[in-house]
Amino acid sequence: MAHDKSVQVNKVPFGQKVAFGMGMLANQMFPAVLSIFMVVLVQDLGFPGWMWGILFFVPRVFDSLTDPIMGFISDNTKSRWGRRRQYVFIGAIILGISFVAMWQLYRQNGVDYNFIYFLILSLVFYLGLTIFSVPYVAMGYEMSTDFHERTSIMAVAQWIGQWAWVVAPWFWVFMYDQTWFASAEIATRELAIWVGIVCMLFAMVPAIFLKSKSTVNEDYVPLTIKNVGGGLREILKGFIEAFKSKPFVKLCVSTFFIFNAFNTIAAFSFFIIVYYLFNGDTGAAGIWPTLFGSIASLVTTFLVIPIVARMSKIMGKKKAFILSQGISIIGYIMLWFLFIPGKPYMFIYALPFFSFGIGSLFTLMMSMTADVIDLDELNTGKRREGIFGAIYWWMVKFGFAIAGLASGAIMSAVGFDADLTIQPEDAITGLRAFYTGIPIAGTLIAIIVMRNYDVTEERANEIRAALVKRKEES
Repeated sequence: MAHDKSVQVNKVPFGQKVAFGMGMLANQMFPAVLSIFMVVLVQDLGFPGWMWGILFFVPRVFDSLTDPIMGFISDNTKSRWGRRRQYVFIGAIILGISFVAMWQLYRQNGVDYNFIYFLILSLVFYLGLTIFSVPYVAMGYEMSTDFHERTSIMAVAQWIGQWAWVVAPWFWVFMYDQTWFASAEIATRELAIWVGIVCMLFAMVPAIFLKSKSTVNEDYVPLTIKNVGGGLREILKGFIEAFKSKPFVKLCVSTFFIFNAFNTIAAFSFFIIVYYLFNGDTGAAGIWPTLFGSIASLVTTFLVIPIVARMSKIMGKKKAFILSQGISIIGYIMLWFLFIPGKPYMFIYALPFFSFGIGSLFTLMMSMTADVIDLDELNTGKRREGIFGAIYWWMVKFGFAIAGLASGAIMSAVGFDADLTIQPEDAITGLRAFYTGIPIAGTLIAIIVMRNYDVTEERANEIRAALVKRKEES
């Protein structure tokens, strides 16, 4: 009877999983659309590659620095609304407003003015992202203590979030179809309004519908200005303690290499399709850049995530991760051969394999991070979802910043020039080589790192039992 009660307590109602997933839709829609719109900076507003790289790099470095501070604040917030909800709500508002504002760019204002304007508003946007995403992710870690239920929560959230990547590529169709908009520049200004408002509403859903217990009487560090400043030492201590956890380090390092290798080359798919498959003719390329992203995301939504969730239950999270990433390597190799001028449909055959990489990553990694947080509590006596979530996403975002800088550097290094309709052959060959080689290298490193990950289902259950026993004895 006690076991049945325990299982019942750890089960999360499907409606709560959906509410959490709506936040993930916003959390992924903003970067999905951002990656589409960023092409306009080069293609239509004349930004050189080095500016493009800086606009990827600087805001994300700022974001990675503010995340741990937000994690500390969130973990120590005393409120009748709990530790997270109010920040998710406020962050959603800042995200929506700043996203709309930063895309109000006009070519006649000049490249230098637009660059500075966009950079400043990007910093505001990423501050909002920190205020929203750090407590939001921590809410997910807190939803269940069950090993498999955690994967189920993240699978539902990622399934909903993947629709961002299904929808976002279609913006390319609207942006470059003059029956919709006179130019892509005008399109980004107008579409940003709709994206900002709708995603702001999605981001508010977890704050409204995921209830949290009051923390007014909890024994947390008071959030005075002095303590938050002093809390930087606690944050540094938290970093050091977190990185003493070998399983957590493996999760962070593996995610860093897979996600950021992918993001280094993600924007290249547009340029490869337009300039290699269609010889620089954006009109002739039509919906093919859109189909690449949209079909890959549909495959992830309806095939990869359900299969990976099932694999995790059958073989465990680590083996499911390694197998999924191995499949993705096959996809990257296939893309080298299946980008064929005159036969654009051929790349579709690679997408089911290609999609296993990113499609499985956060479904499994976020679930495994929750397991590692239990291990940290057992070792330290502290419950620190905010700090661990912030550190994990710090690795992601700092790497994302480096990826953005690397993207611009690669484009410059291979000789890609957006002012040219016909690109030099070496430039396109270089982009294709990096497009295949960088993700394969990153994935192989991640697989090697994860081969000795040891928080199995049995170990996770032992940790939970020890935590329950400790609470009963205290």
